[in-house]
Amino acid sequence: MLSVLASCKGGSTAAFNEEDIELRYARLLTLKQGDGYIVAEVKDPWKEAPSNSPLQGEGRLLHRYILVPRDAEVPKNLPQGELVRTPLQKTIVYTSVHTGLIDELGGYDAIKGVCDKEYMYLDKIQADVASGKITDCGLGTNPDLEKIIDLNPDAILLSPFENAGSYGKLGKLGIPIIECADYMENSALGRAEWMRFYGLLLGKEKEAESLFRAVEDDYNATKALVGDIKDKPTVVTEKKYGSTWYVAGANSTVGGLLADAGADYIFSDEPASGSVPYSPEVVFDRAQQADIWMFKYNQAVDITSQQLASEWGNYGKMKAFTTGNVYQCNLSLVPYYEEAPFHPNILLKEYVKILHPDVLKGYELRYYKKLK
Repeated sequence: MLSVLASCKGGSTAAFNEEDIELRYARLLTLKQGDGYIVAEVKDPWKEAPSNSPLQGEGRLLHRYILVPRDAEVPKNLPQGELVRTPLQKTIVYTSVHTGLIDELGGYDAIKGVCDKEYMYLDKIQADVASGKITDCGLGTNPDLEKIIDLNPDAILLSPFENAGSYGKLGKLGIPIIECADYMENSALGRAEWMRFYGLLLGKEKEAESLFRAVEDDYNATKALVGDIKDKPTVVTEKKYGSTWYVAGANSTVGGLLADAGADYIFSDEPASGSVPYSPEVVFDRAQQADIWMFKYNQAVDITSQQLASEWGNYGKMKAFTTGNVYQCNLSLVPYYEEAPFHPNILLKEYVKILHPDVLKGYELRYYKKLK
């Protein structure tokens, strides 16, 4: 029994009287209600737990947080984990997607610092950084520790990466680091469901619950509209960067969205749960007869068909290019990354509108547009 308990990083909560808070889609997050606290456990997306662990077959425990209301005394008997007093009042946020969600949930005033500000596409973030209301804490890969210490935040929200370790000097400051592993979920609703965790952190649990229910209901209703469609157009996504063309695996969020939108995805046989690097020639060989081509990019103005064809000669030979069925998403001009991760219902509608134009009559594309 001791070996089982010890196999879970950070100890176990098994001895405490806790009730599971149901999560229907997230596989990397668990929530439990205790007496005067909530336990939030984040599984490691990159490592499986050992065979003698209760988590065997799932991710090893990455982090355990113990959420205690800041206006209450800390219970004397708590499970092992990192104490976080809620609601958060002073946070540093590393990613634009999370600043967007925090703003939508009504917790914007809790954002006191950001990293990688040039990638923060929320206008008021940029304005508040310029005025000094929000502190620019430098690069996510090399944060300004002095500014972070001066801010003395309640928590730092960042997206972990494989083998991130203890985050060096940042991890030694004694500030809770909330590892936002939502982007490693392999389903769109699984990632969106993490908003319930962020709602708990911000004291906005009711708002988060309401928002997620609306997203879930809309997503499933849209999915049902194309559930019986037999005519599924073949689809290729993204384009090459240098000598690599990254392909979404069938078990990734994009792969799942395409399937739910009624697509015949040309890489549906690629089992990965993330993006996989392929040779551009290999992708072109499979994609040249695809009916529809959708890709994202980031530049000041929209790309034209002439510019696209000049990037790589094979683009002009693709069926979707010659038939005018290319859809581009310019990330510098639309709030794709600020909205889509926690509003997959909107992205699903985009895909359905592109793949089956007659299904969502009256819907106007928000992120994608036809290539001129």
